[in-house]
Amino acid sequence: MEWMPLLSTLTGAAIGIAATLIADRNRWRREEARHALEVRRAVYTEYVSTLKDAGEEIRAVALGDHMSESARDAAVREAFRGTGLHTVSEQLWLVGPPLVVAAGNEAFHSLRRMRDAYARGVVVGSAEDRAFIQQRRAAMAEMRRCMREDLGVGPLGIE
Repeated sequence: MEWMPLLSTLTGAAIGIAATLIADRNRWRREEARHALEVRRAVYTEYVSTLKDAGEEIRAVALGDHMSESARDAAVREAFRGTGLHTVSEQLWLVGPPLVVAAGNEAFHSLRRMRDAYARGVVVGSAEDRAFIQQRRAAMAEMRRCMREDLGVGPLGIE
């Protein structure tokens, strides 16, 4: 019996099966990476949008008239809580890489410092308010830069 043709056929089949398995594995990895990128993009978009919404909400409350300091404090804190920022923040902590999470956390804390300032009576448009706004803008710009870098998107160059 001739063993060479049989051995050649088996070797060719083994190489073909191995190549197919490797190609399938590589395709699966690409799809997983693409899916992870889309998940991060969605979380980043929701987080940035919710941060902006929370900022607008607390600013609107701070512009309003309040009967007492405690009423203003409660209204500002409720406006902040009502945006769902804490939930979206947890999503960022679950899917973001460390640099993005750190930058997002700083943006969150800059907004929380602004919330606390409005709650204690800082006037919108005052020098103190402008300082908080500048800190928040810097934190948001750094967060967006980290997010864009993670997503493989080039810098905007306009912030």
